[in-house]
Amino acid sequence: MKLELPHPFILLLAGVAIAAALTWILPSGVYQRRADPTTGRNLVIPGTYARIAPAPVGPLAAIMAVPRGIVAGADVILTVLFVGGAFALLDATGALARLVGSLVGRTNNPRLIVIFVCLAFATLGALENMQEEIIALIPVLLVLSRGLGFGPITALSMSAGAAAVGAAFGPTNPFQTGIALRFSEMPPLSQPTLRFGLLVAAVAVWIAWTITMTGRDRVRTETEPVPIASATARDGVLLALVLLPFVPYVFGVLQYDWGFNELSALFLVAGFAVGLVAGHSLSETATGFLKGMETVLAAALFVGVARAISVVLTDGQVLDTILHALATPLGQLPGLAAAMLMVPAHAVLHVPVPSVSGQAVLTMPVMAPLCDLLQISRDAGVIAYQTGAGLMDLITPTNGALLAMLLAADVPYVTWVRFAVPGVLLVSIVGLVGIALAR
Repeated sequence: MKLELPHPFILLLAGVAIAAALTWILPSGVYQRRADPTTGRNLVIPGTYARIAPAPVGPLAAIMAVPRGIVAGADVILTVLFVGGAFALLDATGALARLVGSLVGRTNNPRLIVIFVCLAFATLGALENMQEEIIALIPVLLVLSRGLGFGPITALSMSAGAAAVGAAFGPTNPFQTGIALRFSEMPPLSQPTLRFGLLVAAVAVWIAWTITMTGRDRVRTETEPVPIASATARDGVLLALVLLPFVPYVFGVLQYDWGFNELSALFLVAGFAVGLVAGHSLSETATGFLKGMETVLAAALFVGVARAISVVLTDGQVLDTILHALATPLGQLPGLAAAMLMVPAHAVLHVPVPSVSGQAVLTMPVMAPLCDLLQISRDAGVIAYQTGAGLMDLITPTNGALLAMLLAADVPYVTWVRFAVPGVLLVSIVGLVGIALAR
């Protein structure tokens, strides 16, 4: 019997309903918190967990959590819309088809292009935690993958998959490693040799898995390919215009704490630049820009609906209860075993807390002192977080960005999980080795 899950929108709404049900089942409890003067975040104080009066979330409040989640994720939603609009304008010019056709026609080994694309996205993931930005790129990547003779799984693997692996193990990723090290009260680049070595090994394993599975993701066509005109110099200029925003954005993330609002502004400018260079008027460009946004509207909303799950669990005061239930048994185990089991603990917690930065703020102030009690390195605790939470981004059904990309690629969630889980387990071995070496 073939297992089929409902539409991703229904899946996310079911997640909101389950989260609301948990607030009636689990006891409410909170840790005391202190304000971090640099980031303005409230950090958990270890050992202060206490039960509080129940705060169950009713049906009306659960429904209201959906628009609240969309409002909370407005910056990400706008980024998806603006990036999608800019790339739709580029696609409408025919430049993408011509450029991809020229690229594919000049290689006798399509797997080399897959490796190159994997490295590019892994680098972006390691630098700035690239994820939501990929949603709008999926149509482009599908064209490239089909041109190489592969299907949508390869398109997702060499983009979203590689970016997630790079983000999980990127030593300078400010949204995962950086924030986890900070809230573990450790230097910004602790044990750099080990961390860069883990990044290289993890990306290499994922690329190997992707290349191995391309043989099962072949696209068979029974019709003759339609001839595509050669790419022009203007096509190259248009592509450069739509990719250019990523350069100042990465620099801004690393140097000036930029976020999605800055990226949205950059792509707003880039979208109009593409339209004008392509020979459209301002009105025609605006029309094309808005029409392009329509293609990613549903995917963008998924990101906001996913936020509603955390909204419900926070309102019900059960997130700290879940953290306490996962962390307490680890303190009773031998050091290395506890460090290894932190990986599945983080993976489980990443389902109700799909934000990697939010999970770091929630867990690392608890897990770091626990590492001290177990006489293991805090580096081991951070690597456990990276492995469990970071790689879980590839499979958790509460990750709105992942579901949005699957929708854009027309890949069922079950189909993706069958492909991704073995690859995630293989990369997890790299993390487990890192934990052992960090002790």
